[in-house]
Amino acid sequence: MDAGLAVAVALAIGFAVTNGLLDASNSIATLVGTRGARPGQAIVLATVFNLVGPFVVGAAVANTVGGIVKVPPSETTEVIGCGLAAALVWNLTVYRLGLPSSSSHALVGGLVGATLAEGGVDAVNWGGIESGRPVGVFGVLIVLAVAPVLSGLAALAVIRALRRLTRRLTRAWDESVTVGQWIMSSALAFSHGANDANKTVGVIAALLLGAGKIDSLSSPTWATLTCAVALTAGTALGGWRIIKTVGRRIYRLQSIESLASQTSSAGVILGASLIGGPTSTSQVVASSVVGIGGGRRRMRHVNWALVRNIGLAWVITMPITAFLAGTFLVLWKTLT
Repeated sequence: MDAGLAVAVALAIGFAVTNGLLDASNSIATLVGTRGARPGQAIVLATVFNLVGPFVVGAAVANTVGGIVKVPPSETTEVIGCGLAAALVWNLTVYRLGLPSSSSHALVGGLVGATLAEGGVDAVNWGGIESGRPVGVFGVLIVLAVAPVLSGLAALAVIRALRRLTRRLTRAWDESVTVGQWIMSSALAFSHGANDANKTVGVIAALLLGAGKIDSLSSPTWATLTCAVALTAGTALGGWRIIKTVGRRIYRLQSIESLASQTSSAGVILGASLIGGPTSTSQVVASSVVGIGGGRRRMRHVNWALVRNIGLAWVITMPITAFLAGTFLVLWKTLT
């Protein structure tokens, strides 16, 4: 493996770690925020199911992400490497600020920015929806736009349904809610691993394909395992700023509300993973929390100033990472 390819793969693994810090933290944020589990317990839970997810669900998401870049093989390493570097820098920045930003937006923005800088608009697979599956940049953006809306609406519907079922709460029911939180947090971590680890797997597959190491975007098992481990390592490091933001600062969740958030989020992310649609766990979970506020008719209790800041971070992520990637590409060419 030449030096450039090794650096690009290392950047992909680093991106997966920061993805774990940002997005995987969301899979346990409401569980910890409602004190359904201690932080250490929740991290172990997320780590296990993040690792299992990508092996069970398959590589549909990896194929979608890996197909975004259409540059000659000789340019693949530098283009993808610079896109990853931009996404990595952005992830570390928003983590420092405690904002649940989207790693998917960062990755897509970085890849598109570097590709445009190298080969222009024709070098990007813009795509769309083909046979019910997302393809290329537009396909990914459609999924990223629709998933938070679905999560918010689903959370609103679930919390209202649970309220009707729980008008007479008992201690036994309270205990069952906690058990349900554990189950749905496991499902959310599983779906997150299936979706987010495979984003990095797809990027590594594209790197290896461009370098002539493999013959198709079907990535080797070691790449899937490495990305899953990197993602879980990020989770184990603990995204406490993100957990605090999502679990407590957007809207003060009760246990049953946490269960509704986890259920809706897990369903949306797993569904997207099955059709190959990269999603943002931070977007989906944060939107579900806002939806809970609507379902409980407590919209005034939602921290709208924070929601506005989170939304702004989502909006500016792609243009900033695209600009960073283009800048890094110039530096890469200069240094090599």
